[in-house]
Amino acid sequence: MKVLINNKKYEVIKNVGDAINTKELSIALTDYFESFDFILGDYAYGKLRLKGFNNKENKNFKPINDIDSLEEYLKNHCAFGCRYFVISNLK
Repeated sequence: MKVLINNKKYEVIKNVGDAINTKELSIALTDYFESFDFILGDYAYGKLRLKGFNNKENKNFKPINDIDSLEEYLKNHCAFGCRYFVISNLK
């Protein structure tokens, strides 16, 4: 599924627990996230948290933001069983 947020196109890769809320995301998604290939949004204590990830081919790649570590990030930094989504930036 593709979504338009703040006049930018994204593809929804995962939407666990029907987590994606485009209205809330449009407020939280700032210019900072434009350089990321993927954005993870998870809910902790009812608040949306965002984290950017990149492919290794991205010029802004850093190991801490490696998309291959997404599952590890979910396990270690997100609440167990939380609602979350992953969108890809369609640049």
